[in-house]
Amino acid sequence: MMLTKSRLGLLVTTFVAVLLTLSEVVHCVEKGVTYDDRSLIINGQRMLLFSGSVHYPRSPPEMWPDILKKAKQGGLNVIQTYVFWNIHEPVQGQFNFEGNYDLIKFIKMIGNHGLYVTLRVGPFIEAEWNYGGLPIWLREVPNIVFRSDNPSFMNHMQRFTQMIIKKMRDERLFSSQGGPIILSQIENEYTSVQQAYKENGTRYIQWAGNMAIGLDTGVPWIMCKQLNAPEPVINTCNGRYCGDTFTGPNTPNKPTLWTENWTAQYRTFGDPPSIRSAEDIAFAVTRFFSKKGTLTNYYMYYGGTNFGRTSSSFVTTQYYDEAPIDEYGLPRDPKYGHLRDLHSALKLCQKDLLWGTPSLQKLGKDLEGITFEGKGGVECAAFLSNNDTSLAATVEFRGAKYLIPPRSISILPDCKTVVYNTKMIVSQFSERNYKKSMFANKLQWTMFKEMIPTPDASQIKTMEPSEHFSTTKDNSDYLWFMTGIKVDQDDLPLNKTISPILEVASLGHLLHAFVNGEYIGSANGNNIAKSFNFKKEISLKLGDNFISILGATVGFPDSGSYLEHRLAGVRAVRLLGLNSGTRELTYNGWWHKVGLDGEKLNIFTEQDSHKFEWAKVNKGPSPALTWYKTNFDAPEGNNPVAIQMETMSKGMVWVNGKSIGRYWSSFLSPLGKPSQPVYHIPRAFLQPKKNLLVLLEEMGGNIDGIQILTVNRDTICSTIGEDYPPNVGTWSRENGVIKSIVETPKPTAHLVCSDNKTITEVNFASYGDPTGSCGHFLLGKCNAPNSQNIVEQYCLGKTECTVPVDKNIFDKDGNTCPGIPKTLSIQVHCGHKNVRSHMRGMLESNL
Repeated sequence: MMLTKSRLGLLVTTFVAVLLTLSEVVHCVEKGVTYDDRSLIINGQRMLLFSGSVHYPRSPPEMWPDILKKAKQGGLNVIQTYVFWNIHEPVQGQFNFEGNYDLIKFIKMIGNHGLYVTLRVGPFIEAEWNYGGLPIWLREVPNIVFRSDNPSFMNHMQRFTQMIIKKMRDERLFSSQGGPIILSQIENEYTSVQQAYKENGTRYIQWAGNMAIGLDTGVPWIMCKQLNAPEPVINTCNGRYCGDTFTGPNTPNKPTLWTENWTAQYRTFGDPPSIRSAEDIAFAVTRFFSKKGTLTNYYMYYGGTNFGRTSSSFVTTQYYDEAPIDEYGLPRDPKYGHLRDLHSALKLCQKDLLWGTPSLQKLGKDLEGITFEGKGGVECAAFLSNNDTSLAATVEFRGAKYLIPPRSISILPDCKTVVYNTKMIVSQFSERNYKKSMFANKLQWTMFKEMIPTPDASQIKTMEPSEHFSTTKDNSDYLWFMTGIKVDQDDLPLNKTISPILEVASLGHLLHAFVNGEYIGSANGNNIAKSFNFKKEISLKLGDNFISILGATVGFPDSGSYLEHRLAGVRAVRLLGLNSGTRELTYNGWWHKVGLDGEKLNIFTEQDSHKFEWAKVNKGPSPALTWYKTNFDAPEGNNPVAIQMETMSKGMVWVNGKSIGRYWSSFLSPLGKPSQPVYHIPRAFLQPKKNLLVLLEEMGGNIDGIQILTVNRDTICSTIGEDYPPNVGTWSRENGVIKSIVETPKPTAHLVCSDNKTITEVNFASYGDPTGSCGHFLLGKCNAPNSQNIVEQYCLGKTECTVPVDKNIFDKDGNTCPGIPKTLSIQVHCGHKNVRSHMRGMLESNL
């Protein structure tokens, strides 16, 4: 058929249109995120994803770039964060996205660092955050039931979710728009409460998933710990051992994802330290990836600080300090380095993990090999596991023998070369040190005593004590409960050795009792049993007496069902031991006052602190409910800053008007020590001179024990055995083949100082059988006598050094512990090359 010009033009136009349409489809696929049963598919490619939780409100923006840089250097390619509803909408309809609440700035910064984002919108997040992230004003909405098929709650939840998604879309932050967000989460661990809501819970979770899908972000939605996540929402695992505990996706077309791998245990006041080892985390992650997992998220990778009153019930200011990056933004080795090396080892296996066929081979009791092989067996990655918790084992695999330490996994990216073992840490260790600042501790304290109120006509009056949460509406931790009683001579005991007893039953969290303005004592609950009883003998005078009880909360609850019904505060009061019998005061008529005077009048700011009459601090025990003020200059150097509060009791600290959080040093753990004695002051909060430090002390303490500290990890160590694999950085993959980048791969001790510091001293070095740990090494039964000199030759004066674990260097004659495996342990100190001149310059600049 002959084509006319018009027909030819139409055909060309149609052909071009089809090409453009195909181009748009391809372009969309390139920018979008999809998934199959193996992994997420980002920009058309499968990927192994190593993610870490970093929460923007838990650090100032000035710290974000360094944290993100270190996260990327640690081998992460994804950052996960919650969205915190209650900080963004503290008052209904009034929004705040400024400062460390600037979510958009944070996400853009993540993208600028070449990292992806998982955005956990929630809006309920738990997260050991006040009220689980729900705004307090939701409690006031009539007939509301949180997280249920309740029209009022769903309306507010949907409105906030839509607002957040619109902000992200307007800034083109979704991967489908070329941005960094590759996943979004709706709701959070709902299965744990779903049964409490029965059919309303089932309908709600289906609604939430469908509502999220309808927002059309172009990236998948997830629900963590949600067995019945509606299609196409991906259900994911939270926990410590998702390689073994996760039952898997609820439909076969979804990938296996791990949204919370708990790197430690968050701490509440009264808890002892709890540290999850680097080896345990590495084992769990390796096992997960060996079972077709393709995304793990460390919760937390950097925990940060619960500034102000943002933590949930009884949670300390310090959040997940045992994470790979500690509260001060310093890498916590070996956790940081050992996981970094794990990520490198898994990336060497990436093609096989994402495309290979997995198979399991039993190699003996508690021993197994998992392989991933490509077509024709040309490429192969293997995981050799020893699940015995106490005994090492030698396994035979593909004609070779491998020693596998107890409860560990060796990674062989070519099915023959061990590049990493989860038990054998070849990265360095570090010890955190606190040092008293030379410049910042000229503290001259003054004090202001908070007035103890008595009943007043202008205050809130009810017949019985009001419920604490509903009365304060989270505008303050503190609520005064006040009543008056009249005492006649006949009421008082005739025996002068007998005193009346004040008894108070409280639903928590804490109370301080005053009678006629005099402090008589305190009592508190804990994170498990929040309610408690207070009993204390008191002195009463003839005539009118005033009882003032200061109730205090330490954050709102963040978990469980029916949060809108949670209660706190004084519930019953009575006097015991009167001649006239027990006097019930619960219905005596109570006046209430929200907050403290100093708190309301911003006593902690530079401008308003001058409005108060400050007095010199008296010698002896500090009085209860007292404000203290001083000034200090910024500490020397650039190291992070902290304040030692161990000698105080309970209260809050402000620096230049910014709260660094609640302290509670008198709440001791079972070990007899404060759960948190030291508190972070971000450098971003400080000015060079005359920083205003204000604290509220509720129960009294020793103000002279407070110190300003600097924080460092200048003590670094390494412990490497002869049988350890070489550092994973020794290996590379070229054209599918694993090759060494050095001539003779061997185990080495590799030490690196941070912040341009150099190794100024070798504190310990032993090639033989040393014992102990970083900061606490001891010589064993044998030691190569030249160990110290050799390590000094390799390391002194250098920013980093590598020391081979080689008997030809340390033990040429073979006289050191013949016949037993050797270990090289090293401890060094990092500092500035010329410490004296450096410190002299610092002193001169401070004068």
